[in-house]
Amino acid sequence: MIKISLRQAALVALILNFGFFFFEFAVARAIGSVSLFADSVDFLEDGAVNFLLLAALGWGPKARAKAGMAMAALILIPSLATFWQAVSKIWHPQAPDPAWLSLTGLAAMTVNGCAALILASHRHAGGSITRAAFLSARNDVLANAAIILAGCVSASLWRSLWPDLIAGLGIAAMNLDAAWEVWQAAREEHSA
Repeated sequence: MIKISLRQAALVALILNFGFFFFEFAVARAIGSVSLFADSVDFLEDGAVNFLLLAALGWGPKARAKAGMAMAALILIPSLATFWQAVSKIWHPQAPDPAWLSLTGLAAMTVNGCAALILASHRHAGGSITRAAFLSARNDVLANAAIILAGCVSASLWRSLWPDLIAGLGIAAMNLDAAWEVWQAAREEHSA
């Protein structure tokens, strides 16, 4: 396995996240998917988290703790955007194309899996800031599995907006949990 520095890991994760955001957002809009919308906004948030991680690497512990608190707030953004999209979708119920949903979820899982593997060896270095970057990537792999499952259920069992909507709301709930975990870790760092 190739060993890379935390700075290099954050840079690669940043490029992966920002790069895939544009593709997934376009697909989400084209097929009307709540879960892909949530995940694409999450890619944008993950890119911002990795950018902040890169910026904060040279900062002292207190400043990094404050950056960790800012990251917790950033992680909340996809949840809020997803709730807004979910409400909009209920007013205009139409199931997204299951093949595009599953294939895009699989591609996103590959990108997030790479980012998680790259950041995994550094998740305990750098405090809450690095933990936020790793947790975001790890949670996204789970979210992508839910998107793939929603596509499969829509294709074979239940052609409805609900599998996609449930997956999207699940992604929002995971982001809320990650935000809370990062906030707690940052508060502990700041108090130390």
